[in-house]
Amino acid sequence: MALISINPASGETLREFKEWSAGEVQRVLDDVHVAWSAWRYIELSERGKHMSRLASVLRGQRDDLAKIISLEMGKPIMEARAEVEKCAMVCEHSAAHAAEFLSPEFLGSDASRSYVRFDPLGVILAVMPWNFPFWQVFRFAAPALMAGNGVLLKHASNTTWCSLSIEGLLVQSGFPEDVFRSVLAGSSLVAGIIANPKIAGVTLTGSAAAGRAVGEAAGRALKKTVMELGGSDPFIVLKDADLDFAAGQATLSRTLNCGQSCIAAKRFIVEKPVLEPFLTRFRERMEALVVGDPLSEETQVGPLARPDLREQLHRQVERSVQQGAEVVLGGKPVPGPGAFYLPTILTGVKPGMPAFDEELFGPVASIIAAEDAEEALQLANDTAFGLGASLWTQNTERAEKLAGRVEAGAVFINGFVKSDPRLPFGGVKESGYGRELSAYGIREFVNIKTVWVR
Repeated sequence: MALISINPASGETLREFKEWSAGEVQRVLDDVHVAWSAWRYIELSERGKHMSRLASVLRGQRDDLAKIISLEMGKPIMEARAEVEKCAMVCEHSAAHAAEFLSPEFLGSDASRSYVRFDPLGVILAVMPWNFPFWQVFRFAAPALMAGNGVLLKHASNTTWCSLSIEGLLVQSGFPEDVFRSVLAGSSLVAGIIANPKIAGVTLTGSAAAGRAVGEAAGRALKKTVMELGGSDPFIVLKDADLDFAAGQATLSRTLNCGQSCIAAKRFIVEKPVLEPFLTRFRERMEALVVGDPLSEETQVGPLARPDLREQLHRQVERSVQQGAEVVLGGKPVPGPGAFYLPTILTGVKPGMPAFDEELFGPVASIIAAEDAEEALQLANDTAFGLGASLWTQNTERAEKLAGRVEAGAVFINGFVKSDPRLPFGGVKESGYGRELSAYGIREFVNIKTVWVR
């Protein structure tokens, strides 16, 4: 079997990689476990030097790495460069703050001295998706490595070139051999890897279905897991919002990475008094987007990552229309080569339609009318997901009170949802559990150890 990288803008085969056997995976896992056994005892300051060098290497090769990202999964080249820069940022942040985040916490007890240590947990299996093929990996791996863990990466099959490139970057940065390795394995081997006693925990970014499968395997093996499983983020426009600003940010949030982002705004819930003026502004901006070759500097929306993903998205749009939604812009694939889909706006979207209930992974915006702020909140929470949400209003004091009622792992007020190395990232409900980034993220895969001294 081969893992094939295909350019989604043209359909051209870029590279083929031989899929590993279970025995080959086992040998690499053994090597990572040996490497971790030494890495865990390396001083934090020394780990930080490696991580800082990694940030420099990323920036030094930014353009070449961005081209690989754009070729393999279709991200516009400007966004790919920004993704590489963000990876460098999380490396720098992890290097700078790991000592603070992992320093012992002294607590009162009946001992003369008692405190909590944060020790490395072991080798962590990372099952990562294709949509941000560098950032998703670094978002987890930089903190995990700084905490003293080893990393075994099972990347999406269609981004194997990215996976091996990341491994190469760590080697170039002077990390010990085998402390981070990529395995070229299909999903059929994941359960067996999780069951291996040399795996201490699992992190997954992917679909809810993938989360259930990985969670079941990890549960049987009693392994710690962190899950980020996507979302259907509400973008709540209240009647006192700055509509020009909100419409511009709505366009960016819905079409960044061709709409293939777990934290992209997907359901645009708008109070009725401003529905039409918001829609007019939003449509103008969506209609003006440049769709095309992701390697072009002018392109704002590239292709979806695979043809089957475009077909799935179009079926969701068609089913929503059959149930009463109206297409006011786009609503169909772009003819010709590549997995392109037109920026799309659906109005009249209601609960029960795929455009409301399901995650639409592509440049399709669902417009939902709300009588008032109270109904807007009800609609926002009427979902199986709970990753991010945004509120748009000029009354930020009121918005902060409303934020407490939104069922999501993050609420952004007058800003579209994004991940930031300084802030915890993760969701609730079917969007997963656990957190990445900040002090909360680095402590997910450590042994929180009590030490009691008489």
